[in-house]
Amino acid sequence: MRLMYPLLDTINYPADIKNLAYSQLDQLADEIRAFLVENVSLCGGHLGPSLGVVELTLALHYVFDCPGDRMVWDVGHQSYTHKILTGRRERMNTLRQFGGLAGFPKREESEYDSFNTGHSSTSISAALGMALARDLQQEAYSVIAVIGDGALTGGMSFEALNHAGNEGSDLIIILNDNEMSINKNVGAMSSYLNRLRTDPRYFKSKRGLEEALHKIPLLGSPLARGLAGLKDMVKYVMVAGSLFESLGLTYVGPVKGHDMDELITVLSNVKQMKGPVLVHTITEKGHGYEPAIQAPDVFHGIGPFDAATGKPLKKRVLTYTQVFGDALLRAAADDERIVAITAAMTSGTGLTAFAAKWPERFFDVGICEQHAVTLAAGMASMGLRPVVCIYSTFLQRAYDQLVHDVALQNLPVVFAIDRAGLVGEDGPTHHGVFDLSYLRSIPNFTIMAAANENELADMLHTAFTVKGPVALRYPRGAGEAVPVRLERSLLPLGKAERVRHGDDIALLAVGRAFSVARDVAQLLESSGISVELINARFIKPLDVCLLDDVAGRIPRIVTLEENMLGGGFGSAVLEYMADSGYSVDTLRIGIPDEFVEHGRVELLFDLLNFGPSDIAARIVSRWPELAEESLRRKKGYGPA
Repeated sequence: MRLMYPLLDTINYPADIKNLAYSQLDQLADEIRAFLVENVSLCGGHLGPSLGVVELTLALHYVFDCPGDRMVWDVGHQSYTHKILTGRRERMNTLRQFGGLAGFPKREESEYDSFNTGHSSTSISAALGMALARDLQQEAYSVIAVIGDGALTGGMSFEALNHAGNEGSDLIIILNDNEMSINKNVGAMSSYLNRLRTDPRYFKSKRGLEEALHKIPLLGSPLARGLAGLKDMVKYVMVAGSLFESLGLTYVGPVKGHDMDELITVLSNVKQMKGPVLVHTITEKGHGYEPAIQAPDVFHGIGPFDAATGKPLKKRVLTYTQVFGDALLRAAADDERIVAITAAMTSGTGLTAFAAKWPERFFDVGICEQHAVTLAAGMASMGLRPVVCIYSTFLQRAYDQLVHDVALQNLPVVFAIDRAGLVGEDGPTHHGVFDLSYLRSIPNFTIMAAANENELADMLHTAFTVKGPVALRYPRGAGEAVPVRLERSLLPLGKAERVRHGDDIALLAVGRAFSVARDVAQLLESSGISVELINARFIKPLDVCLLDDVAGRIPRIVTLEENMLGGGFGSAVLEYMADSGYSVDTLRIGIPDEFVEHGRVELLFDLLNFGPSDIAARIVSRWPELAEESLRRKKGYGPA
């Protein structure tokens, strides 16, 4: 039964909230929270971040005039209230569903979404670009970037802050400080913000000096200028260095992020200020919903759940991430050189138990993928065996470090690439469908893809024997539900697994696509088509002995991968065939040259015709003579 929202039901666009009293805004905030819990409980999503910025979002739309004013949400997982207020309230029950609202800001979805986001630490750069374009075009509107303190740990944020201070353009940066990214924030920036958050001495001294300055006549006098300098000096002394003001930004805060009156007052004043301004707001992740407050990491991104209790509705199953985490834990017990590195994704990459057992061998670097990779390179150069645990979509951000700092020196860094392939509801910003292509071209890399849970654990075991960089990719979610062995096996390097012999078609697949290939082979065999089924395991190096054998016996090859076709596994097979002088008719099946939308993985597979029956039909359509040969065999005739 739908809850009642008497005030929210009257709000369709930001203009509708501008005549409300502050007390009504507080009521509206309560209704929005209840509405968020009700809707996200049905479809899942990033609930905790959005609950934390309800008042902040209301205040921003109360003070500013979007879409004329431009608002950029960093990452964008906290933008649900923004979506509700900008004409999308009635579609929130479609959030992250195929054909429904995206889980992140999307320009194609609404004119109120100024910039597409999904990855961290990009908002200040994008907003500064908009501000500079505004100045060049001699237009007048406000540009606001909303960035979390977790995203502020990313190096790109510092680059943008440095440039913003140098340019001096009008720009408003809202620092949404909730002490969290997905897990608790770490690092020097987090400690710095904590001092700003908790030390009242600076603010008392600053306010007192400001009041004194306002009472001084002749503001241009030497005395006034001296006292103004004294105010800055106090700021540096009391806060142990004012980082933001050193970079050329005006710092305002901390501001109570759930106090509507204070937020609107501060933002109204900031709107009139010149130059780049950073407003430091203090919020609570999951604010107003106790289950999200108690488990902020779980409710950062959650599937459907019981709104009354906060308990997930789906039964927990063993995931690839858990299998990897357990395997790494056992490997580290046998080899003290093994260390684990993550970029603010401890629980997401299965490292919670590792961090608890070996805190001295665990390194959370914050949202700094480039630093994570080069940090690992430095460790490997000194004899350690670092494992960089990272999502496929985020490893893209460290491409230069993969080439220059790891591969060029042939350092033994293991890259555990989680969320490889289609990830579902998070959509095109998070699908891990590029890693085979961007890794395969780098010399010295060994690249593996696991077809099941045991193979994943065996591949990790094998990776530690390789004298060079290794990339090990595996998908999001549950595996093949095979019984997981505790004992591990070394895989022959660069050797595929021939699962079934055949004569008509060689079907080569990697990773999760192998389970699809197995079903395709069964469908074709039931039609009398003889299929050689191969679990390739290695994308680099390829099993060239097997490919030589296949090319000499079988006239048709099909490659299957959950990666972009351009430059992926199928391309590697084709390249080898061409370079070796083989003329084998080859069909490559994978992700086409397009960005895939959000939705359940099963639906996306259907959209891409990636199901077993679709692939089998495509193969028969490509080679209609297969059906004729099958019929001849059934009648007892030989080949045509």
